[in-house]
Amino acid sequence: MQVTSYYPVLLSADVATAAAFYQAHFDFRPLYEADWYVHLQSRNDPQVNLALVDQTHATIPATARGRTGGMLMNFEVSDVDAQYDRLRRAGLTIALSLRDEEFGQRHFIVQAPDGVLVDVIQPIPPSPAQAALYQPNALPK
Repeated sequence: MQVTSYYPVLLSADVATAAAFYQAHFDFRPLYEADWYVHLQSRNDPQVNLALVDQTHATIPATARGRTGGMLMNFEVSDVDAQYDRLRRAGLTIALSLRDEEFGQRHFIVQAPDGVLVDVIQPIPPSPAQAALYQPNALPK
């Protein structure tokens, strides 16, 4: 199978509110807007896309309708400290404060609409023990 594109589509209880959140805080812009579906694209990288769909829409299988949350989305950035300060000043709920992880991340997590968590990450060098677990071409710098 040749995948030509990939992006997450989040089930949302309030598509407009969720879309506004990602536009205001993560620099997305709408490419398509309907009351039941919004497709967003990063203003900085057209390859980074995200969509939101009404959790009760007929295109959602009946067994999945009405469910939201339970997702952790990662956004890698070049300056996680600046983003932490910016999003904290904007009043977002910080679910996990800024910290370094021995597996090679400096990161924090904010609460987004619909129970989604957004992990804002800057790769950092991992500890020697963790570095041994990486494939050589995947080692964070």
